Amino acid sequence: MISVKVIVKGERDAPPFTQIFDYKDKSDEGIFYASAEMIKEKLARNLKINTNEALVVLCLYVVNEIRASKAVNIIEKNASKILSTEKVTIGVPETLRNITFNAMIDDFPVKNITFENALPIKNYTLTT
Repeated sequence: MISVKVIVKGERDAPPFTQIFDYKDKSDEGIFYASAEMIKEKLARNLKINTNEALVVLCLYVVNEIRASKAVNIIEKNASKILSTEKVTIGVPETLRNITFNAMIDDFPVKNITFENALPIKNYTLTT
């Protein structure tokens, strides 16, 4: 069973939004894993992914790490290694500045995991 509520906060001038991944049985869970696999294939072909696809990849990481009994602080610490700015479309790092996962996976207790700047924003300068 996978039940994850994701709360996303981006730029200060944009309202936060919520996405829910809720799969009660193994057949429903297959949908989640099939979606994640399609996104991984896209990344393998060096195609960039959008905000929703990035959230699926990060949620998959959270689910797998919880199932591997990893500590919350380790999961949070390694989040920046999952995706890079080169793998996502323009605006995704700014949209995903702060991500909180309220995750209930299988029989594990509910875990609250927060990623701050999981996709580091590169410094850039606009010139004329």
